[in-house]
Amino acid sequence: MVEHEKCGGIMKALAHRQGRMLGCSLAGLVIATCGSAAHADEGSFTASMAALKERIEEQARQIEALKRDLAQQQMLIDGMQRTRDIGEVRGRGTASAGAVAAPSATPPEPVSPPRPPQQLAQAPKPVGQAPERPKENRPPAVAPIFEQPGVLTPPGKWLVEPSLQYAHSSSNRVALVGYTIIPAIVIGLIDVREVKSDTFIGALTVRRGITNRFELEAKIPYVYRTDTSVSRPVGAGAAADTSFDVDGHGLGDIEFTGRYQLNDGGAEDPYYIASLRVKTRTGKDPFEVKVDRTIRGTTGTGLQTEMPTGSGFYTVQPGLTVLLPSDPVVFFGGVSYQHSFARDNVKQKTNDGDLDLGKVEPGGAVGFNFGMGLALNDRSSFSIGYDHLSVGKVRVGGRRPTTSIRAQLGTLLLGYSYRLNSGNTLNLTIGAGLTEDAPDLQLTLRMPLQL
Repeated sequence: MVEHEKCGGIMKALAHRQGRMLGCSLAGLVIATCGSAAHADEGSFTASMAALKERIEEQARQIEALKRDLAQQQMLIDGMQRTRDIGEVRGRGTASAGAVAAPSATPPEPVSPPRPPQQLAQAPKPVGQAPERPKENRPPAVAPIFEQPGVLTPPGKWLVEPSLQYAHSSSNRVALVGYTIIPAIVIGLIDVREVKSDTFIGALTVRRGITNRFELEAKIPYVYRTDTSVSRPVGAGAAADTSFDVDGHGLGDIEFTGRYQLNDGGAEDPYYIASLRVKTRTGKDPFEVKVDRTIRGTTGTGLQTEMPTGSGFYTVQPGLTVLLPSDPVVFFGGVSYQHSFARDNVKQKTNDGDLDLGKVEPGGAVGFNFGMGLALNDRSSFSIGYDHLSVGKVRVGGRRPTTSIRAQLGTLLLGYSYRLNSGNTLNLTIGAGLTEDAPDLQLTLRMPLQL
């Protein structure tokens, strides 16, 4: 290798130089000895001995200087050897590879003088030591499991995220419509009902990075819902179960969200991201679909004849998300409050005409979530977390109906993320309901595409 030959040439040249200087010193010593003998013959032995002593001392000083010079030259050679080894390990020995592949007939280049010690102080770091990484001011990426992402879109970039979500829930209900004379004896209708619901939501989310800390998002969902109710009014003398199937599909409620990163964060410092989500009423709300109610002595199901695709209320939801890197995991969590604006002069469609409900005020919803993410390798990551939403009681006509209750939705979430060869990331989230009001199962598949 060229670098090795250069180092060997330098060492040979230095050895030859030191040998010549030592030879000259010994020759001078011999000449001085002979000259002293001649002077002794001439009767000036004393003066010659004094001159010889001075020359010996001078030669000794020169030898010491040559030793120091040799040590310094050896140190320079060692530094050049270390530099050459580092260059080979880091793949910078292109000249050496060229020399091996195609030897040149031209004579070798002259050996360059060794670098001074000042340049050796700036030699590269030892092999195996990782280079220092610049401080990142963006949160680390984790497998997403909640609705709000942790990593903002880079400024000037577009991100399109198609997603598909499936949710299944089931519940059993026993309704008693009557009165009791003595305990355990009911006079009236006993309605035993089992309800199974399935919801499919295909959504297209578009994000735009405005600055390094601010992004905007728009989400357009398409909803398909099916609801199956199996019931038997025991008090009415029914001999078999009755099944009532209903479905609905159409555009859901379009959402707009803005997110802003409040601080820079760091390797061990938390990141704070504030968000504001606004939900519209583009979907068909529950008041626009008919309800099968009891009229003229008949027994109605009390169920909707068509499934709605929207909530029927404008909603504003501020929130705060916190991410805390702690190698090798990332802890994250957040809090939010959802406020739905009341509606006046609300009328419910039924099979017996419209029913005037007056002013309807949905209850506020307080939510919180927390979890942790772990990068398994450079392609895949895993996340686990818990999401909880507490929905307050609704008010109709200025009063709370007796059937209005506070709903608690608690969900355990598992998320998986895998980066494909194309560079896109495939995310899968699995949710299991832990409370009666939460869906039994949630599956969400999404793939963000950066443009």
